[in-house]
Amino acid sequence: MFDNLSNRLQKILRDLTGRGRVSERHIEETSREIRNALLDADVHFKIAKEFVERVKQRALGQEVMESLTPGQQVVKVVRDELVELLGGNQVEIQFSTPPSVYLMVGLQGSGKTTTAAKLGLWLVKNNHTPLLLSVDVYRPAAIEQLRLLCESNRLGYFDAPNNQDPASRADLGIRHARNGGYDVVLIDTAGRLHIDDEMMLELDHIRKAVPPTEILLVADAMTGQDAVRSAKEFHQRLGLTGVILTKMDGDARGGAALSIKTVTGQATKFVGTGEKVDALEWDIDEIYKEMPGLFEKLRDLARKRTMNWYY
Repeated sequence: MFDNLSNRLQKILRDLTGRGRVSERHIEETSREIRNALLDADVHFKIAKEFVERVKQRALGQEVMESLTPGQQVVKVVRDELVELLGGNQVEIQFSTPPSVYLMVGLQGSGKTTTAAKLGLWLVKNNHTPLLLSVDVYRPAAIEQLRLLCESNRLGYFDAPNNQDPASRADLGIRHARNGGYDVVLIDTAGRLHIDDEMMLELDHIRKAVPPTEILLVADAMTGQDAVRSAKEFHQRLGLTGVILTKMDGDARGGAALSIKTVTGQATKFVGTGEKVDALEWDIDEIYKEMPGLFEKLRDLARKRTMNWYY
């Protein structure tokens, strides 16, 4: 997804790394080219502008301008700001008094159901006992999909087939989890093609019925700025605690991945990197590796023994 942006940034910054001195003009020209590269990658123009301003401010600072390797230091500044733009340092998923409740929200087609199973499998591998349930009473196929995913991956599953009230189904699932010794409950909620008041009211009822430990937005990185706009509204209405980006293995421009953290203030906690149920990354360094070459190329451009890249 980030191949094009990676190549653009590498080309822009390559000339700086060999310079013994970097002037304010060099910084201005480089900043302008970086801004254009981010805009071409579908990063929102306000976010691109703020990003470039932060880079310029740090690049024109004493630490860079008086450095023996100012070009390499500028590359490090860009790399650090990109890390922050994506989500900063790793923010781990939270647990509470069992069972922890994770509310999975997002638009229809974002991959919530598959992501719920992926997260369930990740939890099992990390010594937890998750129970998965669906409150998408409008799409029986979604409930059946979750059941089949749980069955094929030996994950705990709960259903209340005669109950068509989402909040009540969620509450019954929590009770079942307590009685069954499950320490995490993953609730796959209904999505729509766009955000509306009816959907948000339903999610709010579920949130009040079973107060969640985490409200995780599942966002399709392929949808570009639409994902950013919906993320902002979900956060304003529900108070998100984290983001899971799906379809990061696709060929979209990637601007959504670099914009959602800015508009919500919430970090990307997981990234879906394929269709298989085990294709979920959570470690921040592993997430960066899934962005083909972007951070590796920036690191290689400025690799010096005296530089600390926190790797």
